[in-house]
Amino acid sequence: MNNKASKRENIYQNMALHSVVQPQVTKNELTPASRRRLDYVWDAANLGIVIVIHICVLAAPFHFTWNAFWVFYVLSILTGPIGIGLCFHRCLCHKSLKLAKPVEYFFAYLGLHAGQGDPIFWVSVHRFHHQFVDSVKDPHSPIEGFWFSYINWIFQHTYLREKCGRRNNVMDLKKQAYYRFLRSTISLHIVGLGLLLYVAGGLPCFIWGMGVRMAWSHHGTFVINSVCHKWGNRPYNTKDLSTNNWLMNIINASGEGWHNNHHAFEFSARLGLEWWQFDFPWYVIKILESLGLATDIKVPTEIQKLEMSYKNQ
Repeated sequence: MNNKASKRENIYQNMALHSVVQPQVTKNELTPASRRRLDYVWDAANLGIVIVIHICVLAAPFHFTWNAFWVFYVLSILTGPIGIGLCFHRCLCHKSLKLAKPVEYFFAYLGLHAGQGDPIFWVSVHRFHHQFVDSVKDPHSPIEGFWFSYINWIFQHTYLREKCGRRNNVMDLKKQAYYRFLRSTISLHIVGLGLLLYVAGGLPCFIWGMGVRMAWSHHGTFVINSVCHKWGNRPYNTKDLSTNNWLMNIINASGEGWHNNHHAFEFSARLGLEWWQFDFPWYVIKILESLGLATDIKVPTEIQKLEMSYKNQ
């Protein structure tokens, strides 16, 4: 009996030891190798999107119609300056204002169709940008080369994770079921819009409403990440490389070209701080405020601007 008890005890000890040496891995956990494979998939998907939208740009002159052009124009405004510039950037990322929740969710859905990622991804990257601006941890600083800051960074998922760490800087969005839903279904929404445009207006509406529009949106953001951290004027002493560039502001069309203003006052809902600095999302914000749909709107005071100005150094 003692031998049997001893054998049984040895079996239990071996089982316990095995459970320590060989920890269980749940189906939701990823090994480093599987993460790298997933990164290859996402990088390939990003490359495929870039290629497709630029093929559409090349084909656009041969499929021009006024209906297609107006689809491009209206969707560009809705998804870029309003969806990305007003909602993703100023409302969700910097909390420069509060929107009525239905308005916030609707504008976020518009921004989803800009093709720059879901709100959780976009806001996380931009918060990391401000946290580590123009340092080795900045997701897209030109200190690593102009083309890296312009476009190459979107093909570097593993590198960005190593630099910035996990996306634990967007817990405010991750707690909301709506934004988790958009994150998990983004492809369905974008493909759905493409099919809708094709059914409603044929190939011209698809090319202009999806391809040309998304190319314009992407390059409008890329020039801010790169050019506006390299060339332009710097009215404010921000301790980084951010600049104001009026030409890039025209290309971007979202007021983001006043980038030195933005880095000086990240909390500000207004980026064009001078009367002559065009800032379309700011005009929309003022309309929403008059309708009671936008509140807690933050802007710098004249004293704050003077303190940050180079003229006061």
